[in-house]
Amino acid sequence: MNPRVKHVSPNLDYTITITFTNGEVKLFDVKPYLNKGIFQELNDKKIFNSVRSVLGTLQWVNGQDFCPDMLYIDSIPLLIEDQPHTEIAVAA
Repeated sequence: MNPRVKHVSPNLDYTITITFTNGEVKLFDVKPYLNKGIFQELNDKKIFNSVRSVLGTLQWVNGQDFCPDMLYIDSIPLLIEDQPHTEIAVAA
């Protein structure tokens, strides 16, 4: 069994950044699915940006989802320098 989705963030270019339960951070391209069936609704940025991590996979507000195994296998690993940076304030 492949790792499951722990966290997901939508990106401006219709990709999503996924953090998996094993700590890997990968990029999944949703663009190939935007002209297919229920995924056409994701062309609306408000709907696309509603993506959330749910029960080990991801899901949009209208119920669209992907198999978590497919997400893991078909996503591209991000190098550390490609990953979003979070600033941490340190108290002096």
